[in-house]
Amino acid sequence: MAERIEAVLLCAGEGTRMRPLTYTRPKSMLYVAGKPILYHQLKALEKAGVERAILVVGYKKERIFEYIESIKGQFSIKITFVEQKGRYGTGGALMCAKKEVRHNFFLLAGDLIFDETILKEMKQEYDGSFALAVKEVAKPERYGVVIEEKGVVKSVLEKPFNPPSNIINTSIYLFNPEIFDKLKAIKKSERGEYEITDVLEGAKIVKMKGFWKDLAYPWDLFDANQFLLERMSAKPTNIYNSTIKGKVIMEEGAEIFDSFIDVGVHYIGRNVKIGPHAYLRGWNMIGDYCVIGDSTSVKNAILFPNVKAKHLSYIGDSIIGEGVNFGAGTQIANLRFDNKYVNVQLENGRWETTNRKKFGCVVGDGTKFGILSGVMPGKLVGNECWIGPGVIVNKNIPPRKKVLKKQQLVV
Repeated sequence: MAERIEAVLLCAGEGTRMRPLTYTRPKSMLYVAGKPILYHQLKALEKAGVERAILVVGYKKERIFEYIESIKGQFSIKITFVEQKGRYGTGGALMCAKKEVRHNFFLLAGDLIFDETILKEMKQEYDGSFALAVKEVAKPERYGVVIEEKGVVKSVLEKPFNPPSNIINTSIYLFNPEIFDKLKAIKKSERGEYEITDVLEGAKIVKMKGFWKDLAYPWDLFDANQFLLERMSAKPTNIYNSTIKGKVIMEEGAEIFDSFIDVGVHYIGRNVKIGPHAYLRGWNMIGDYCVIGDSTSVKNAILFPNVKAKHLSYIGDSIIGEGVNFGAGTQIANLRFDNKYVNVQLENGRWETTNRKKFGCVVGDGTKFGILSGVMPGKLVGNECWIGPGVIVNKNIPPRKKVLKKQQLVV
């Protein structure tokens, strides 16, 4: 396919299963490997020859506007915004972009990290009709299962109890503008939404072999982070009196001093300070302007920008929002005594397994921890909370709460 190609990115959703991280940002602005999901998607599209991307925005759209403005000049892709009002499903979201689409286009869900070679393969195999990237997965019941017939889509079953196959819809599509005429004819689904899957019958199937991850829950960010970090080139700079065993990717102004960086891959953002006596291991993302100080350990964690952990803290297998401050001695527990998988209770009350034996916590933006506080495995702490000195968080904490410990002193 040699003609011009565009892209539509669906970035309007709230991402409620990503709470508390999405109380303050849309899902596409969650960080992995030092940058928002949106950045990585735009880079993948740029490599595939996309000239223009139409971003369908809605929830907290100002965060996306500000970010795109801040990275002007880093992409050759021209960006256009359209707003989705209300909740109409993927089909409804795409219809919002109808007036802007001029050529054949990729359609991407805004919560995917994937090997961008699939986009080039779809372009090469494109025959003018609709195309869908599919992938074989271990647990297809979590996704839309694709029923295939002679290389095209026969139907898509949404999260079936007994999946008839392990081939799933990756939410990566290649369409021509005729898709909009088909969308006009569909009716609302049982969920009350217009579903893109209702117009996929006959679409060409392109099987995906590389990495793909639908970022539905906070712990899904770990796999995406590791995939992206392992593909990045080492960039060690400003390292003083430290032992470096792993790969480090350091941005402008970052420093590591008097510290130990163990095996793994570690992204160190702009103007980050690591040390003295800090210890990093696993696949870490330390966002811009973070401080990891005296005798603090960070293991397999994702820290958004401006996190401060200056004294004697442990942050393991956790996702920490922007501007969080850890008082001296704060400890994140990441392993159950019975060594079973860590389960998490979501905002809607439903329990989900992380399928991980090591999982710490998720903390929203701007939360502050007092000295000698801690969090038990699998707990969610909302944004703008105050966790008092000595408090052990053993249940989820809603946003903007003060949590204090009653103590009686006997002298």
